[in-house]
Amino acid sequence: MEGQDEVSAREQHFHSQVRESTICFLLFAVLYIVSYFIITRYKRKSDEQEDEDAIVNRISLFLSTFTLAVSAGAVLLLPFSIISNEILLSFPQNYYIQWLNGSLIHGLWNLASLFSNLCLFVLMPFAFFFLESEGFAGLKKGIRARILETLVMLVLLALLILGIVWVASALIDKDAASMESLYDLWEFYLPYLYSCISLMGCLLLLLCTPVGLSRMFTVMGQLLVKPTILEDLDEQIYIITLEEEALQRRLNGLSSSVEYNITELEQELENVKTLKTKLERRKKASAWERNLVYPAVMVLLLIETSISVLLVACNILCLLVDETAMPKGTRGPGIGNASLSAFGFVGAALEIILIFYLMVSSVVGFYSLRFFGNFIPKKDDTTMTKIIGNCVSILVLSSALPVMSRTLGITRFDLLGDFGRFNWLGNFYIVLSYNLLFAIVTTLCLVRKFTSAVREELFKALGARNQIHKAQGTCLDLTHVLEPSPAEPSADQPTPIQQTGNKCLLLQALLQQQD
Repeated sequence: MEGQDEVSAREQHFHSQVRESTICFLLFAVLYIVSYFIITRYKRKSDEQEDEDAIVNRISLFLSTFTLAVSAGAVLLLPFSIISNEILLSFPQNYYIQWLNGSLIHGLWNLASLFSNLCLFVLMPFAFFFLESEGFAGLKKGIRARILETLVMLVLLALLILGIVWVASALIDKDAASMESLYDLWEFYLPYLYSCISLMGCLLLLLCTPVGLSRMFTVMGQLLVKPTILEDLDEQIYIITLEEEALQRRLNGLSSSVEYNITELEQELENVKTLKTKLERRKKASAWERNLVYPAVMVLLLIETSISVLLVACNILCLLVDETAMPKGTRGPGIGNASLSAFGFVGAALEIILIFYLMVSSVVGFYSLRFFGNFIPKKDDTTMTKIIGNCVSILVLSSALPVMSRTLGITRFDLLGDFGRFNWLGNFYIVLSYNLLFAIVTTLCLVRKFTSAVREELFKALGARNQIHKAQGTCLDLTHVLEPSPAEPSADQPTPIQQTGNKCLLLQALLQQQD
């Protein structure tokens, strides 16, 4: 009987492993297909290239697609784990969800960590160097020569990074930097290096997310149709149509030799057409879309942002009074044993919405920064090098998203796998400073966003008022200086005082029009 039980246990373990591998493969296949369509939508359509360049571009495309799929998987890790925990609590003995268990979720976290390291340290550097390589001088040109150059560059890069990490660990902990630790590559250096990359990603999220939270209102305002209050769209469309026809006539009348003027007019005509399209879209929109959708979305964004800031503030208080609030603290009850939210399924759904909202905001904030403005992909006009840079950036942000969500207290779900082994997560001062900076920077960005229009109007009003006062003072000085002529002026000829007064009135009218 004991032998049969042992065989049955081994068979059950084998079937469980096969089931988990199949589920992971299907999930990754779906993410890979979606990522492939996204990249091909933005990738520049290649002209007729040689076979060698076409193969290199194709390999780089596949590696970039793999990296983007891993990034999407890292983003979905925390929401999938949270919703799985609530489902297991609600239906503990359901036959149709037996495939959803703690072993599967732990396996997904481990695979996400492994593939993130693989993409960040191997695949993306290989894709970049392979794309830029030409082969060493003296060797026969071809794929083999380019692969050889790429491998040499990867080895040199690995030695450089290994030396930097060894020096950094020696500065932090002298006992960790020894000759024996040089051979402990897999257990010490790679986790330490990934911990540093995760910290950099969290710092980047700390910079991008507050900017994105304030920028989201502008982005949604551009995508949605605003209410038409005291606006005559028909008149605006009529004016813009006349302007378009005037520009078209000017373009038809210019000779082809005046290239500079033609380029300027074509750009101006394109801007006018874009504005006309937006006005026509606003006119065709229904009353519900104009008057209900836009205010509802703005209120929803404001509520989500306010809840995020309030959760961070509550987490700061919890960090000061409770040690279990630390991201690297005591382990929870496990998956499927207890709800992680006081509001049950509703609280879990709110956490998932906030996590996705923070991710979208961080991406919007990343592309809103001036330093990364050139990284914005364009439809059918993005080079392969820029695609690789975008994939690496998204991978760093997505890998740091679960860590940031747990550090800020957005969720109480414990980080699994290598995500919960980062040393800096156990440092109280780093975690507390991170929460304080996020709350302060987000509040300042929101205050600056909502008060910018008022400040601009105040500055304009104060500047115009100062100009009017100066003009009035100049007019009064001129009036006192000029003396009337003793001779009686004619009825048709104004006196110098009247001339000065007329000029002052005209100047005041012009300043008021500018205001």
